[in-house]
Amino acid sequence: MRRPPLAARPICSVKPKAISQLAIVAIAAMRLLYLGEPGTIFASSQSLSAVAVAHLSGNEALRLARWEQPSYAVDIMAKLKVLIIPVTPFQQNCALVFNEETKRGAIVDPGGDVGEILKTIAQSGVEIEKILLTHGHIDHAGGAAELRDALGVKIEGPHRDDLFLLNDLPKSGAKYGMADARVVEPDRWLADGDEVSFADLKFAISHAPGHSPGSVVFFNDENRFALMGDVLFQGSVGRTDFPYGSEKTLLASIRDKVLPLGDDVVFLPGHGSASQIGVERKTNPYIKRL
Repeated sequence: MRRPPLAARPICSVKPKAISQLAIVAIAAMRLLYLGEPGTIFASSQSLSAVAVAHLSGNEALRLARWEQPSYAVDIMAKLKVLIIPVTPFQQNCALVFNEETKRGAIVDPGGDVGEILKTIAQSGVEIEKILLTHGHIDHAGGAAELRDALGVKIEGPHRDDLFLLNDLPKSGAKYGMADARVVEPDRWLADGDEVSFADLKFAISHAPGHSPGSVVFFNDENRFALMGDVLFQGSVGRTDFPYGSEKTLLASIRDKVLPLGDDVVFLPGHGSASQIGVERKTNPYIKRL
C-alpha cells in the first residue's frame, strides 16, 4: 500500500482490477522489458489486449496504452529475471524471481490469487525453492500459507516485528473480501544483515520499518536489483497512517538503508512501476531532501 501524492489516502492508490496506463522505467541496467503474449511462458491466464508500446530511451518510460492485468517480465541481466504477477484487488506486484540458467527461483509476496500464481509458475517452467515476504500486510502475505501448502517449500521473511500482522491476516482478509487468507508464520524470520539465497542468487536483507514494523528490503548486489516491498515507490513512499506506522521511521529507513544501495540500483516496489534509486532521489517529492 503506497501513499498517494495527495492528502487523501485510500486503502491503496493503485486502482483495483484495471490499470489503464502503466509506466515502467526503462534504464540501462534493465536491458530488456518484454510482455508475455497469451500462450507464452510469460502469459497469465488473463489476456493482453490492445497493447500499444512506445519504446523510449534512458530514464524515460515505456508506456502501455491499455493493460488488463497480464503477467509481464523484466530481464535484469541474462541470469536474473523477474516475472510480475499482479494479484488481489490491490494489484500487488507478486514476483517470480528466477535464474534463467537453472530455471529455479522464488515467489515474493504472494498476497492472494494463488491459483493464478500457480498457473504462472507452471507456464514458466520454473522450480520454486522458497517463498519470500517483504512484510505482513494482507495484499503481500494473504496467500502465503496456501501457496506454501501447494508447493511444499519454506517461507522466509519478513522481520519478526510483523508477527502481529501475520496473525491478523484472516481478519484483514474478511475486511477486504479476501476470505481465503490464513494465519502464517515463516519458517525463518529475517533480520538486518541477513542473507537469503536461492537459485544461485544471493540477496542481502535490510530491515526497513516505518510502513510496517517488520518490513524488509531484498538486495542482489551482483545484478544491482532490489525488491522493495512498500518502502519506496516510483514517485511516492509507503503509507504510514496506520496505528503502528511512522513517517519519521520510514524516511529514516529510506535514508539509511535504501539510498546507500546506490543510484544505479533498479527496484521493484510492491505496487506500480519499477524504478531506479537515483531517479527517485532526484524526483520523488517525499525523499528529495533526505
